[in-house]
Order: sequence, then structure tokens, then C-alpha cells
Amino acid sequence: MKYLFSVIRTVQVALCAATFILCFAAAAPAQHAPAPYRLGEAVSAAQTMLTETMNARPVPGLAIAVMVDGQLIWSEGFGHADLEQRVPMWPTSKGRIGSVSKPMAAAAAMRLVDQGLLDLDAPVQQYVPYFPEKRWTVTTRQLGGHLAGVRHYRGAEMLSAIPYATVKEGIDIFATDSLLHEPGSTFFYTSYGWNLISAVVEGAASKPFLEVMRTEVFGPLGLRQTVADHPDSLISQRVRFYDRSADEGFVNATYVDNSYKWAGGGFLSSVKDMARFGSAHLESGYLSDSARAVLFTSQTTAAGEPTGYGFGWRTSEHEGFDFLAHAGGSVGGSTHLIMQPGTRVVVATHTNLSGHSLEDVTTRIAVLFASSVTDDHP
Repeated sequence: MKYLFSVIRTVQVALCAATFILCFAAAAPAQHAPAPYRLGEAVSAAQTMLTETMNARPVPGLAIAVMVDGQLIWSEGFGHADLEQRVPMWPTSKGRIGSVSKPMAAAAAMRLVDQGLLDLDAPVQQYVPYFPEKRWTVTTRQLGGHLAGVRHYRGAEMLSAIPYATVKEGIDIFATDSLLHEPGSTFFYTSYGWNLISAVVEGAASKPFLEVMRTEVFGPLGLRQTVADHPDSLISQRVRFYDRSADEGFVNATYVDNSYKWAGGGFLSSVKDMARFGSAHLESGYLSDSARAVLFTSQTTAAGEPTGYGFGWRTSEHEGFDFLAHAGGSVGGSTHLIMQPGTRVVVATHTNLSGHSLEDVTTRIAVLFASSVTDDHP
């Protein structure tokens, strides 16, 4: 049953010049439809949570979107997408989503699986012949679960400002390095493993990775605010990126070029698009049931220990609810996308600030909405 309640509201937040204390002022009146459930109360409680969180430690800007059963229930922007130009943060503002790019790349891979073009358990060299063979066989399934032994960033690699023209050029960063461990034996989080998945996707589809993302993910799901973060391009509603200064203020973030890691953490998106993306995974049609089971079922090590990570999605439990989620941390951006399959609640949050985790508040908001739906469905 589709929910009839819809609240779409955007709030501008002015930063008091000397102290960066957030002062809230509504940009437009809230729009309410008849609410058969107590979701209106959940919106008010969630606004209070965000206000308290932001007052405790301000951020330049923050946006949130909540969907329930495929319907947008609430979206709101706080603060500024650009402090110098006083541009408000909107739910449609495009920010760096970091590792939330991984579940998006996972969707592309599973679309190819559904089409019979990709075998997750084949050696990656079947699709990426230029990737050197290692001591052990590496499969796409292992890469997607952070079990393949591919290394993560070293030193200042995350601050790379080098433009990479192709996925292959990005793979060359780590291609000749040894695996850290035998695939399947140990969970080790790695963005480079997902870079290799983007090469697998290219090989399986016989198309450039970004083209596959447009035709298999962004286009079919109507994600018009989700694009590759090309720093030399003019991209409408792209936010400015900030780091926190030593005195708890803000400074412009270091210039980076994320073209070496589209799948690992190189996309821009809005909270509305991220929520829409998550919601599409909770209903039949976009992916097969078997594909979604791969994404959402925790993989296990060779010793049989669950990793809490499926294929591009983390699995967890909070206050009696099972959740699927992914966080994203990037230079000038922090993001969290979480969904509760049973109640079909999806929450996406984003701030244009490095190193500011949104996982706690986003999870609490997701529990709040899931509880509200459950309370109204005895």
C-alpha cells in the first residue's frame, strides 16, 4: 500500500558570521497531505534531532531525504552549499557521496548479472585481461565483499589531483601490488577493489564504465542529479567542498580529482537521488530477487564468519530492525544512505564537509521512521 503522506520542504539556514552558529528560517511553507500514519510526528522529531546535532557541531550545509514505500515523505536542506556566495543547501544539491558510489556500482554489476553478461565467480581476468594474475584467483564476488585482498589507499593517494582518462589508468595504481591475503580469508575494506569492479563491468558490458552507469543505473532510475565528479566541468548545483579548520570553523577543501576511482568513491549525487536509488532496491522490477539477495546477504569468510557486508551494502541491526546501509567519506563530503526493508524506509543524508560522520544521526532517524510505520501497522 502506498503512503498518502508527503512532505517536501526546504529550509535555508543562515550562518551567523562570527560564530558559525546555525539560525533556522523557513524558505518555503511546508506542504502537507493527509497522513494516515504518524509520519508527521516522525518528521518533527527528526528535524529536532538534526537541529540538535548541527548546533552541537555546526557544518556548512546538510541535506536529508526520507522515502517510505517508494514515496518521498520529507526532504530538507540546511545551511549553505556555498558559504562565500551564500548559496543555500537544497535536497537537490550535488555533493561528493564517497563510498555510497559502491552500491551504485554494485547495481550496475548486478544488472549485468541479470542479463547473463557477468559471472561473479569467474576470475576477474575473464573480463579484465590486463589485470595481472596473482598468487590466488580473485573473483568479482570477493571484490564486492571486500574479501579479495586488494589493498586500500596508501599515503596521500586519496588526495590525488591527477586526471585519469580511463578506468585502466586508475587500475594501474595498484595493479602490480601483491594481494594482502588469500581471497576469502579476511575482510579488508578497500576502495581499490571496487575500482577493479568498474573494470570488470566495462569488460562484461563491452562499454566504458560511466556509459554503463548512465544506461543501467542513472537512466533507468531517473537519477538526474547523479553524475561523475569531473572537476573541470560545469555541473549545476554542485556544492563547494570544505574541511574543518583548527578553530572549528571551515576552510576550502584540498583540490582533488576523483577520476581514478569512479566506482570506489567518485560520484556526485543529491539526497533525493540517493533515497530514490535505495528505494528502487526495495521493490521488484529493477533487479531480480536473486540479484538483490546477493547485494543484501552478508558474505562469510572461508572460516564461515559473517562479515556484515554483502555486495556493496553493509548489513546491521538496530533496536530490533535489520538495516542495509553504506556511508561515504570523501574530501569535502560526508554521506550516509540507510534503508529498512521490512518497513521500506529509506533515509539519505549529506554534508559538504570532510570527516563529519552522519551515521549515528541518520540511523536514529531511520529507526524513528521505521518505528512509526510499525506502530501504525499493528
